[in-house]
Parts: sequence; structure tokens; C-alpha cells
Amino acid sequence: MLSDTPYAQQGQPAPDFQLKDQQGATVSLSQYQGAQPVVVFFYPKDHTPGCTLQACAFRDTYTIFQDTGAEVLGISSDSDRSHKRFADTHQLPFPLLSDPDGVVRKTWSVPKTLGIFPGRVTYVIDRQGIIRYVFASQLNIKRHINEALSVLTSLSEAN
Repeated sequence: MLSDTPYAQQGQPAPDFQLKDQQGATVSLSQYQGAQPVVVFFYPKDHTPGCTLQACAFRDTYTIFQDTGAEVLGISSDSDRSHKRFADTHQLPFPLLSDPDGVVRKTWSVPKTLGIFPGRVTYVIDRQGIIRYVFASQLNIKRHINEALSVLTSLSEAN
């Protein structure tokens, strides 16, 4: 049972997960802890206009994310096969993780939009596994990328 307070909040440890990526490999958040920051973005659905725009914006700035030392992980409830088609079609260089039952989405307390649609939320997690920034917006898609890059730049300057 989830509390009324979202679990995955700024300043808290990010909840770990193990999910399959578009290649069928298991990816866990903890594999990055101590090594590099991670940007986790939850999105509603592969092959939809807004999600394609968001994924392609992360793709187009992926080298900048890499320059900050960060990995980018996308999560939706789509299957790993759907993720593979989506990644192949749009040449997405980062893992897309399948959360078919929405367990990770629920654990992270990602809200639904209008109580119906899976929400669009981006988290920036530092090397120690602490959530440093949370941004939620279903419509302001490019801001997810800009905000994450700004926070990562601040984190790297602080180190």
C-alpha cells in the first residue's frame, strides 16, 4: 500500500528496480550507484507524438548527457518488443525499460494525468542514488530535457 506522500521525492534515495530493456537485458538502478548520475524519465506510451518528441529530444542531447557523466533511462508500460521497435525507428541510444504491470511507476508514485493517463515525470539521481530533482509535466516536454541538463551541470560543478 502506498502512502499519500509520493515515495520518490527530491532528497530521498531513489527506489531501486530491475526491468528488461529493449534488448531483453535486465537493468537495475543500483548498477549505476557510485558510478554515475542517472536521468530516469517515465513516459506514457511508445510511438505516440508527445512521447516520440520527448524520446527524440533526449536522443538529440544524449551526448551532452554523456558529457555530464549521466546515463538516461526511459520507462513505460510498453513491452520490450515495442521498446525495440520504438528505439530502432528513432535511433534511441539509451535503454528503454519495460514496466508492464506499472509496479515501478507505482513504487515511484508517478501520478496519472487527469486520473487516467500515465504521467510524464523526469528524475535526476546523483551518483550516490539520491533524487536531486523531479520534474512533472505532460505537455511541457522539452523542459524535461532542459531541467535535467541544468541540474546535472550543477551537480558536476559541485564535485
